[in-house]
Amino acid sequence: MFNLFGKKEASPAERIQECQRKKDWAGLVRAYYQLGVEAMEQERLNEANLWLCRADTIYNARDAVYEKVGETLTEDCSERIGELEEAPLLYNEIPALVEERSEALRYEKVRIWGLLSLARLVKLGERLSALPGCEVFGKLGWAVDTVFQCLQGPPTQEAFQGLRDLCGALYEFGDDPAFWGMGSEISVSGGAPFQVFDLNGLQGVHLEMDAYLDGILQMVCALSQDEEPPAPETGIIAGALLPDYYVRNGAEALEEVPQIKAELERIWSDYEFVSSDITWEMIGERIGEYKTLDVLAVI
Repeated sequence: MFNLFGKKEASPAERIQECQRKKDWAGLVRAYYQLGVEAMEQERLNEANLWLCRADTIYNARDAVYEKVGETLTEDCSERIGELEEAPLLYNEIPALVEERSEALRYEKVRIWGLLSLARLVKLGERLSALPGCEVFGKLGWAVDTVFQCLQGPPTQEAFQGLRDLCGALYEFGDDPAFWGMGSEISVSGGAPFQVFDLNGLQGVHLEMDAYLDGILQMVCALSQDEEPPAPETGIIAGALLPDYYVRNGAEALEEVPQIKAELERIWSDYEFVSSDITWEMIGERIGEYKTLDVLAVI
């Protein structure tokens, strides 16, 4: 496509790469926002959700960026995201269904359900941890093992503090350009590269990790004082679906993506598993299997 002066216009992907290279964060917001608006007007709602939520993440990470892009953009982007939250999308329906199903389980079993999903992100986390600024994800395997022990008895002070530090690092990661600004990615055998920013879907997988682990810490504190622990977080249970990755790479019907279908089967299989009479040994075996799983593997 050429502009009025006969100069070839940059494609959306080229504009995004140029903004990343220049660290033009306001320009990056506008590029994502424009893609989101165009997708929404053409009723490609999964894409609209992908791009608008990316814009939202960036301008909310930096006050200076928020001010530079202006309220007209941020307010419209927020309103559009609100509309999309009411749409019949996998992004909305699966977390809602998980939360509904969890109401039939005891708190302990909901936490186990969440831990199983977190375990399936360990291998991906190990690979992401090699990217600049993403070292925090290399600690997921340790976190899974530590939570498994916390569910069976009080942790050591060192383990408790380690989980607290990890929570802080995961939360802070959301404001880091290493997450949303650099375009860092890892290769996927037989598939397109996975970007760190692909974790942004479903409210942010890193934030769901933080919420889940923080809930474990709250549980430990409550039990140490003979108090009833708060209700567990359920967001991490859908965390390994990673819909942004597939939408960004052209998937139109997420429900038909083989890896998503496989992950949904695992989620509901885990639900049946935790609903049954299980032992810690059985849970540990399933966690061990999941920690070696590549959820992005081409099926």
